[in-house]
Amino acid sequence: MTEPTGKTSPGVKTLGVKLNDGLHAQFSLVAQLNGLSLNDAVLAAVAEYVERNRSEATFATRAAAVMAEIEREAEARRGAIQALFGEQGPAPSEQAGATRKARGQQTS
Repeated sequence: MTEPTGKTSPGVKTLGVKLNDGLHAQFSLVAQLNGLSLNDAVLAAVAEYVERNRSEATFATRAAAVMAEIEREAEARRGAIQALFGEQGPAPSEQAGATRKARGQQTS
């Protein structure tokens, strides 16, 4: 799970990873032998994982299917809003308040 923290720069997430003792020992040794901090080794591993998946033949097809599902869900939500407020949708001040409420922020 990723958690935003107050100790990192904007746009940076903290990721907690649980490793068993044996894997941690191996990972630490490999990072050390490569002259990397554990953080840099994790960043390299994540970048490699993303790139490996990006270049996989079926990955783009699966991503397109997810995008299509997102678009279907967005269209259904737009339809629900239009049904509530008509073709114009809610007034801009109502939209901003709803966004803050959805994020758990106060609207005052």
